Amino acid sequence: MNNYTDEEFENIIRPILEVEEFNRLKYITHHGITRYDHSMRVAYLSYKVSKSLRLNYQEVTEAALLHDFFLDEVDQESRINRLRMHPECAVKNASKYFDLTDRQVDIIRTHMFPVTFAPPKYLESWIVDFVDDIAALYEKGYCMHRQFRTAMFLFMFVVVNFVKMR
Repeated sequence: MNNYTDEEFENIIRPILEVEEFNRLKYITHHGITRYDHSMRVAYLSYKVSKSLRLNYQEVTEAALLHDFFLDEVDQESRINRLRMHPECAVKNASKYFDLTDRQVDIIRTHMFPVTFAPPKYLESWIVDFVDDIAALYEKGYCMHRQFRTAMFLFMFVVVNFVKMR
């Protein structure tokens, strides 16, 4: 099913992964990877943290997986407006397919705090907000590292060929 080998985690996320619309996230780039892969990382890490803290990790995992369930609803907006608007789009999309609890709505709606101004109401919301930030930083850093390595390779290739031509 995925790169995560925790059977309980896979059982929790299976109903979401069966929704065709959610799987469209596999084709949208996000932080240098797909939005699907980013959402999976946030869901898995949130699952591990919330389970270790003995919170309702099923609710957390589902909401974390759905936190970026938006497609092209905010593509025409400026970057800051996309950041502020996409949690509401994700809540709307997730609500079409799933019965969300108040906690899950808060997790999705506030995962961009402080960009979206309203602070999370629940510890679980804070966890997903923090995990999402850490995952995004990791993904951006990894992507930049790959780009830097590619640029250095091309630079060295040009230098070596330039030297050979002399």
